[in-house]
Amino acid sequence: MNTTTELAHTLFEMIDHAGQAALNAEGPEQAIAIMMKACHATLGDRQAHLTPGALKPGEHQYLVAGAFFVTPDKKYHMLTGSIGFPPEQQRLMIPIDGGHPGHVYETQKKLILKNTDEHGAFRQYLKSSRMGSALYAPMIWNGTFIGQLLVAAQARNTMRDIDLDALVAIARVATAVWVAKHGLEWTDSNYPPSNGFYAGREGVNS
Repeated sequence: MNTTTELAHTLFEMIDHAGQAALNAEGPEQAIAIMMKACHATLGDRQAHLTPGALKPGEHQYLVAGAFFVTPDKKYHMLTGSIGFPPEQQRLMIPIDGGHPGHVYETQKKLILKNTDEHGAFRQYLKSSRMGSALYAPMIWNGTFIGQLLVAAQARNTMRDIDLDALVAIARVATAVWVAKHGLEWTDSNYPPSNGFYAGREGVNS
């Protein structure tokens, strides 16, 4: 197999195993965390940080992943099933129209930012640092936007088109699993969160 075929096989295998594990999970957030952990471990060019300019002085390569669900009052995206986020941001709350999550909510379309430096509208919502490359995949149920999946890395150009394709496929599975495991009701009963970290529309300072 050539490199592209091998990569596609790895991604399909990840979706297969993570999807079934999520179906077997005890609850909705556990199911999302399983899928996000798989994305965190698999998506992105793992050599991207070695390219000159991918990291600025003082930066280091790391990834984060999670789902942001629309709150019942449609005021925020609420982080759920997060991997790699600071503990205090376990329940990060982003204004519904904030940054690129807001753009995905408005357009209901997938999005890749290969290099966030090239996007002046990019806002930093992660407390620990600004991310250099990011993927967003909407979660739509019966025509209603209920949330989105995010995977991001500090090194620029970590995320590739094939990674976005895989995240979109995972988002389809995640949407169905979330609804089947009563995730919509879970969101209703867990909002507002007791441990909410409320970011401003323009982001947070590192």
